[in-house]
Amino acid sequence: MQYVSFFSEVGINDINQVGGKNASLGEMYCHLSAQGIKVPNGFATTARAYLHYMAQNKLLEKVRLALDGLDTHDVKQLARTGRQIRSWILHAEMPEDLAKEIVAAYEKLAEEYGEYPDVAVRSSATAEDLPGASFAGQQETYLNISGRRNLLLTCKRVYASLFTDRAISYRVDKGFNHMDVALSIGVQKMVRADTGSSGVMFTIDTETGFEDVILINAAWGLGENVVQGSVNPDEFYVFKSTLQKQQPIIRRYLGKKDIKMVYTHDTTAGLSTHNIEVSVEQQNQFCITDNDVLKLARFAMCIEKHYARPMDIEWAKDGQTGELFILQARPETVHSDDNKQYHFSYKLEQAEKPHPLVVGKSVGKRIASGKACVILDASEMYKLTPGEVLVTDMTDPDWEPVMKIASAIVTNRGGRTCHAAIIARELGVPAIVGCGDATRKIKTGKEITVSCAEGDTGFVYPGLLKFSENKRDVSALKVPVTRIMLNLANPELAFETSKLPVDGVGLARLEFIINTSIRIHPRALLEFNSLPADIKSKVANIIVGYKSPIDYYEKKLAEGIGMIAAAFYPRQVIVRLSDFKSNEYASLIGGDLFEPDEENPMIGFRGAYRYPSKEFRNCFEMECKALKIVREQMGLSNVDVMIPFVRSVDEGNKTLRLLSEFGLSRGEQNLKIYLMCEIPANALLANEFLKHFDGFSIGSNDLTQLTLGVDRDSGLVTGFDERNEAVKVMMKMAIDACKAANKYVGICGQAPSDFPEITRWLVEQGISSISLNPDSVIDMTQQVLNVEAGLLKNIPGNI
Repeated sequence: MQYVSFFSEVGINDINQVGGKNASLGEMYCHLSAQGIKVPNGFATTARAYLHYMAQNKLLEKVRLALDGLDTHDVKQLARTGRQIRSWILHAEMPEDLAKEIVAAYEKLAEEYGEYPDVAVRSSATAEDLPGASFAGQQETYLNISGRRNLLLTCKRVYASLFTDRAISYRVDKGFNHMDVALSIGVQKMVRADTGSSGVMFTIDTETGFEDVILINAAWGLGENVVQGSVNPDEFYVFKSTLQKQQPIIRRYLGKKDIKMVYTHDTTAGLSTHNIEVSVEQQNQFCITDNDVLKLARFAMCIEKHYARPMDIEWAKDGQTGELFILQARPETVHSDDNKQYHFSYKLEQAEKPHPLVVGKSVGKRIASGKACVILDASEMYKLTPGEVLVTDMTDPDWEPVMKIASAIVTNRGGRTCHAAIIARELGVPAIVGCGDATRKIKTGKEITVSCAEGDTGFVYPGLLKFSENKRDVSALKVPVTRIMLNLANPELAFETSKLPVDGVGLARLEFIINTSIRIHPRALLEFNSLPADIKSKVANIIVGYKSPIDYYEKKLAEGIGMIAAAFYPRQVIVRLSDFKSNEYASLIGGDLFEPDEENPMIGFRGAYRYPSKEFRNCFEMECKALKIVREQMGLSNVDVMIPFVRSVDEGNKTLRLLSEFGLSRGEQNLKIYLMCEIPANALLANEFLKHFDGFSIGSNDLTQLTLGVDRDSGLVTGFDERNEAVKVMMKMAIDACKAANKYVGICGQAPSDFPEITRWLVEQGISSISLNPDSVIDMTQQVLNVEAGLLKNIPGNI
């Protein structure tokens, strides 16, 4: 055949003939099937076939003249021109020789799959799916097409879609000549995901460019809803480095998935599928199993290895057979070529942020502001003026011509892997997707600030808030002898902050995970069946998708720890065991049922005293199980443990025995257990404590208040901090004792992040590591280097 090639006949070197998408399908079909990756069979029309179609109908020159001088920023002119060209192509005649070859190939496909096989008919432009230009969603896809006549008609529709408004605009933005781009058509056997599930996965974190995870989005039914952003999908992160031997699912997010795309009985293009509502029961279930997630992740790693670059992959699960298939694979185009020399960060300057109008999933780690423009239909997109924030239900690729003039984008629906999110990243426009009710809560003309710089969750705030952009060159920063570590509470910031020049995490706080991700008091989960009806109902709504209340707590906590540990792997991550005070635990859902009313919770029922108590012992066991999941099931052995607020050596030993009883024994599988030196007794009896621990991490916040008798939460008694000589004496005692015992000593309190003089003093004392807040790492590292250089100069024999 001169116009048609089967997948078995093409490969990645045939992009000029069958486009990026079909060349990749052929490559995988030929070379990855032996590794267990299933790609449904199919065929492709060639670029020569497209040119033959256009030449036979005398359309090439006609189209060139129509596009000559077109201003793609004039939305109305773009729409008129695109509509005219598509009409010409759609109403042209299919050349007889081309039609015969397409029908013959379809009949050959029927020999494998049965008479009149249902197929997907997709575009594959010779300039798409290239590194630097994804062309995601710029042409049309048609699903569940069956029969010769329907197939030929659909092929004409696909040819016409080379000139959708969005495709014309995108080619201009990317510098492609319209007439240099040809279109191949991919015809591929459908996977019955209409009765199963499907989605998209990336072999890189789409927001930060962190390369050691696989992001998987999934929804019920055919995958177009995920791709187009019509549904809020389930989301999974899988860690690559331990995937071959472990089960490192480091995050699960249950999406709403309120609609699904299924077959209709009409197999005509445009009528062959439709959306139906998903039952509440199915919405409350993850649409793929953990085993599916791990299998897909291993497929993704295999594909990435073959192409030797990060990939964007579409997949489907057949609801009839349970089999997993790969439908497409293209290069990831946003982060693949990131400049690692600079570290960029955006930060809201306002100390107390207003309550957000809406929240959703952040796309692009930026902040933008402007007047809101709420648009409910694509026909009204011309109303958006440059610099306004586009607020709409969903932004499919049709919106690309106006997305590039928006300062930011906010949508009700969509996930981070939909086409619109991909285009927003390429354009450098921050977006928040899946907000649910943005078009109702935000009014046109209202001044708003869109923040995508606070982790995976994006926030839309009222007003024009001040923010800063910080660009730092980290390429020339030397590595100090003193280990520079990070204080980190929010797992959503882990991938981004892992790019900083640090040796790991000196303090990973569990309280943030419990407060923002879990939100429920651990005893309310343990005693779920006996909860009052109103609280029980609230808890039940939160834990949907998990096997049990206990399963929810353990997995959520493990996932939060796992995100941080994976981001810094194999660098050390020191996890401090939970250190909520009773008033803080009481603020969790159901917490007031279980917590005492203490007059001074700061020095009350907290830390090591709480863990073995009859009121909390079973809660602590869940915490330990979560840590075991991270270390053993996820394979993140870089996690070590720190025990906070240990008042006596006996109390410390009691906690160590309890940890051992729950499967976390010091020294086993190289587990290190540190003591948080934050009580004067820890420094005064340092030699005794160090007999039982692997070292100290100085908690300077509590050490200061307990040394000086100052309530750190008091607004009345001020002027006391870690620079006080008495506090420095305590810290020096701890440092000297650890050095004498040849054990680790670090600091994880606020002091070195706030006070350069404390940082310098700590280095002079010979501290092992300094743990800093992310925004102070680069400046304080330079302080450390300066001190170390001075100390080296003072050694006899050095110049």
